Amino acid sequence: MTAVLAPLVGRARVVLLDFDGPVCSVFARYPASAVAHELRRLLADRGVPLPAGIRHEPDPLAVLRFAATLGRPAVVRLVDEALTRAEVTAAHTAAPTPYGREAILAAHRAGRRVAVVSNNSAACVRAYLSARRLTSYVHPVVGRPEGAPGRMKPDPYPVLAALRELAAEPADCVLVGDSATDVEAAHAAGVAAIGYANKPGKRARLAAADATIDSMAELVAALGEG
Repeated sequence: MTAVLAPLVGRARVVLLDFDGPVCSVFARYPASAVAHELRRLLADRGVPLPAGIRHEPDPLAVLRFAATLGRPAVVRLVDEALTRAEVTAAHTAAPTPYGREAILAAHRAGRRVAVVSNNSAACVRAYLSARRLTSYVHPVVGRPEGAPGRMKPDPYPVLAALRELAAEPADCVLVGDSATDVEAAHAAGVAAIGYANKPGKRARLAAADATIDSMAELVAALGEG
């Protein structure tokens, strides 16, 4: 455990978790690239020309962000709803992150409140938590704003929404995420960020985080010491 991690976790009363990464791998058995393909087909069926950068884009969230640039709110809602259905399906076969469940339970035992702040849909997160019997340990669940992809992280909107619901101050919180957008959203909301470098090369991309961990086991240990 780094010297920075222990005090960072120790003073946090609220632990905000990104979902896809720190908690589970959502598309472990229902590939994200297949979902992105389905969303592209939906757009093409409605006569939307796809730029070169989107035709082979493997990230469904990137396809949703592209839809938001079209100036067609009904199409954005359609894509968002299709993505939500796919995410809920994927949630039932998602692969739990090692020590992700343990981190949630350790935070609960330590008297911390746990919330999820995700660019995935709230329905997807709730489906996973319910299947894993974790619902009672996590509140609130803040998913991406429906039909408003521009408010997904790195926009601080989801983090601020969680803070409002918890009536928590930014200084009392820490966010754990595996992407630079998580760190950016946390800092924009005045919240400290722990980068979860779960893949090679991620430490460099998470350089702006206040602390970085390679395993959620490190967070479990820090919560046990808090």
